[in-house]
Amino acid sequence: MQISRAGEYGVLGLINLPAFYNATVLDHFLNPRNVGDVPEPEAIGLAGEPNCGDAMRLSLRIQNGKILDARFRTVGCGAAIASSSMATELIKGRSVEQARQFSNQEIVAALGGLPPAKIQCSVLAGQALRAALEDYEKRHPGAAAPRTECAPQKPAPRRRRQG
Repeated sequence: MQISRAGEYGVLGLINLPAFYNATVLDHFLNPRNVGDVPEPEAIGLAGEPNCGDAMRLSLRIQNGKILDARFRTVGCGAAIASSSMATELIKGRSVEQARQFSNQEIVAALGGLPPAKIQCSVLAGQALRAALEDYEKRHPGAAAPRTECAPQKPAPRRRRQG
């Protein structure tokens, strides 16, 4: 499958999508899981990346301190959609306390990696989750387990060119 990168980086011609993203990323991009909004959510998190224009809305259904459902709406590139889809799969079934420890590196690992320029897409999903957990705590004071800090969201280390 070939697509134009015109929307991402300017008019650069056509690229071979399967060579750019691995099969897992392509699957979550072309067949995203959990798209939409949770009906009557207990929490909503919004995150945006002004540098690239990606934005994510994450809604959660939480019962007895456990995430039962997670759904997303994302505007962005294929990596942003795939990261959002994978994030919802990974956080379902976790306790609120476990979700606080969630890291974008889990998304990258579960997707089998992302191109270095697309790591920020996984950070976006982590930011939306943190925002949703903060919203949950505001809506349901005292319902969550004792607060601990969220795992830091780290971009992949930059590689130096050798030459």
